Amino acid sequence: MNKYVKALLASAFFLICLLAVYYLRISYGKVDVVLYSAVLGTLVATATAGALIAFSSHFSDFTGLEKLQLVLIWLLAGYAFAISVPTVIDRSLSFYILEKLQQRGGGIRHDRFQDVFIKEYMVEHRLVDVRLTEQMESGTIIIDHGCVRLTPRGDRLANFSRFFRAHLLPKQRLLMGRYSDDLTDPFRHSRTDMDYACR
Repeated sequence: MNKYVKALLASAFFLICLLAVYYLRISYGKVDVVLYSAVLGTLVATATAGALIAFSSHFSDFTGLEKLQLVLIWLLAGYAFAISVPTVIDRSLSFYILEKLQQRGGGIRHDRFQDVFIKEYMVEHRLVDVRLTEQMESGTIIIDHGCVRLTPRGDRLANFSRFFRAHLLPKQRLLMGRYSDDLTDPFRHSRTDMDYACR
């Protein structure tokens, strides 16, 4: 059998493993963070398919480099799946807007969208709980005596994201028919009279 056909069959086996592991994990396992769970599934599926090509005599004509390339392709494909499908659907405000429009009969008044986000999105998706859980699991925050605090790791990531946002995001981004640099510094017009900082 041709090497290309064997590689395609092995990749199909990897894909079946990836989807099976993902389905079993979300159906019967406990998931702390969707992205991390999907990435772990990628590692399990890659190890399973990797064992197939490493130990099966059907792949003895593959060189070590070819086997390594297949494993790297599977890792990248699994990571792309983890980021692009479950994580995006779980976190995406864009998908939420589409689903909410559908739920409300196909249309919502434009001037009421702020109410949708504040009164429905935050509650329906338990947004605060989800994001704080993800940050704690990532080691970027801790909750200490009722105060959410940055860890040193979280502080470094915040510095990186602020730098990237200020210098490497578009300066002319289309926002509701007008090009603006508002999102390169979203705190530019933040209120200063808030009383919820920890002492």
